[in-house]
Amino acid sequence: MDLKPKDEKKLYLASFVGGGVAGLFVDMVLFPLDTLKTRLQAQQGFTKAGGFKGIYKGIGPQAIGSAPQAALFFLTYETIKHYSEGIVPSYAAPAVHMFGGGVAEVGLYRGFGSTILREIPFSVIQFPILEYLKKTYRKNFKNNIPLESWEVAVCGSIAGGFSAAVTTPLDVAKTRIMLADRKQVRAGEMTVANTLKQIYRTDGVKGLFSGFVPRVTWITLGGCIFFGSYDFAKGTCLQFIDRDIEY
Repeated sequence: MDLKPKDEKKLYLASFVGGGVAGLFVDMVLFPLDTLKTRLQAQQGFTKAGGFKGIYKGIGPQAIGSAPQAALFFLTYETIKHYSEGIVPSYAAPAVHMFGGGVAEVGLYRGFGSTILREIPFSVIQFPILEYLKKTYRKNFKNNIPLESWEVAVCGSIAGGFSAAVTTPLDVAKTRIMLADRKQVRAGEMTVANTLKQIYRTDGVKGLFSGFVPRVTWITLGGCIFFGSYDFAKGTCLQFIDRDIEY
């Protein structure tokens, strides 16, 4: 797609706005599930970590940060994807989607090692699957007509759920590190590799996949809401920009 500079600005603005709306919406709806998942993964156990109490605790900072984070993520991802079109051959498109998702994540989580090691693999898996599902569905069932937002939402839920399942051990490690004694973290004892080994020694495979059901459920629903609302908000923004307004 060869866009003129003016059209590129429209794409950037729509991606930014759409990402902001999607990030805020999905975090507000699914915040309790994320809280429950974190408590299930806590070393002290679900009940001692808080159980079902105060599942909306901390939602304020999350609400403030979610919109700009998602907006910047999609702005970065869409920009990389746009400039790769016509340069990178079609068979290499998944690599572009991996790269775009990975770069966007590093921009958001730079300096937080355990989070980067969880989010980059997640995005590297999620976005190629998402783009493949969208492309395949559009080709086989839509005669190359653009997908509706609900169809994008379904693709997003599948991609998100699969990626969440595969990367659950990294999420468990990240949670343990976040909840660990700060002295251990500063001493370098709580690395991702060491944490994964410790979890496996004490709790086995079951421990590595603790919180699996709420995590996969949360991200499956989140993928549906996130990508569906992003596509809808982005499309609405583009329509609004293109509308001729007379003053």
